Amino acid sequence: MPDGMTPTTLSGTLLAFDFGTRRIGIAVGNSVTATAQPLTTIADEKNDTRFAAIAALIGEWQPAALVVGLPCNDDGTPHQLTALCRRFANRLKGRFDLPILLVDERYTSAAASMALGEIGIRGRKQKPLIDQYAAQQILQAYFDEPSAAKTA
Repeated sequence: MPDGMTPTTLSGTLLAFDFGTRRIGIAVGNSVTATAQPLTTIADEKNDTRFAAIAALIGEWQPAALVVGLPCNDDGTPHQLTALCRRFANRLKGRFDLPILLVDERYTSAAASMALGEIGIRGRKQKPLIDQYAAQQILQAYFDEPSAAKTA
C-alpha cells in the first residue's frame, strides 16, 4: 500500500474477487459512488488462463486496489479455502503490484443467491452468475465498512 494510505483512504476504481478452485467471480466498483457491480466470472482452473484474464481486466479498468474475499467459518476461524485465498491474494500482489485488501466473505454467496432470486434468476440458472454476484457482495462490504479490511 502506498505510503500514508490505509484501506479507508483508497479512492478510484476497485476490482473484487470471489476466489474458487473452479471459478473466480469478479466485480468492479468505484469509491466515489461506493457501489459495486458484478463484472464477470473466470471459469477456468488453469492459473495461466486465470491470470491472463485478470491482467486484461486490470489493463481495462486500471484499479487503485484489488479486494479479495477471505472465507472463514461462521465463528471466524479459518476455512479450508482460507489459505488458498491468501495465496491467490499474494499472487495478485506479486504479479500486479497493487494494494490488496482482504475482506471477510462470510454469507456473500447466500446474499448473492438472494440478489439473483430477487431479479428472477433461480436454481441452476444462478450458477454462471453466482460468483460475480458474490464478488459484488464482497466489494460492497468493503465500501460499507472499509476499516474492516485487512491488507495482504
